[in-house]
Amino acid sequence: MKRVEVVSPASVKVSPFILHEFIAPRDASAKPEKVTKKALRAMAKELGVSFDESQIEFAKKIINAYIKS
Repeated sequence: MKRVEVVSPASVKVSPFILHEFIAPRDASAKPEKVTKKALRAMAKELGVSFDESQIEFAKKIINAYIKS
């Protein structure tokens, strides 16, 4: 069972609710970078995935389109 403490209204502090004080500020300079073929090749080699140039080009177009939208 929880204990309940009864207080007088005079001891309660009331202040207005300011929404922006509860929202974390966004970093305006944080922009997604475009994916390069070089980065995709390096990632594929790191993961041990076989690939060819057409797959790299397709992946680059898909990822960049997703980031843009």
